[in-house]
Amino acid sequence: MFKLLYLYILECSDKTLYVGVTNNPERRLMQHNLGQNKTAYTYNRRPVKIIYAEGFRNFQLAFDTETRIKKWSKAKKLALAEGKFDLLVSLSKKNSKSK
Repeated sequence: MFKLLYLYILECSDKTLYVGVTNNPERRLMQHNLGQNKTAYTYNRRPVKIIYAEGFRNFQLAFDTETRIKKWSKAKKLALAEGKFDLLVSLSKKNSKSK
């Protein structure tokens, strides 16, 4: 049996987004909402909800993807979460033109 690592995106109560990796999305969501870490980004932004989760068998790929997505704009993260994959390309082009 393969273990999975999940990349997830949370929507916080203030409509900001948080990207993380866990081996148990349900438990991690509960931890965020219980506020177990007072220094966590989500602590003052509760409640939070998972809007996207993707399983990875390759742990390094999961962490690399997390690092990449954390750098994305909010619009691009929402497009991924909403399954609007065609928008990912146009949002990437828009960002690269502004550099």
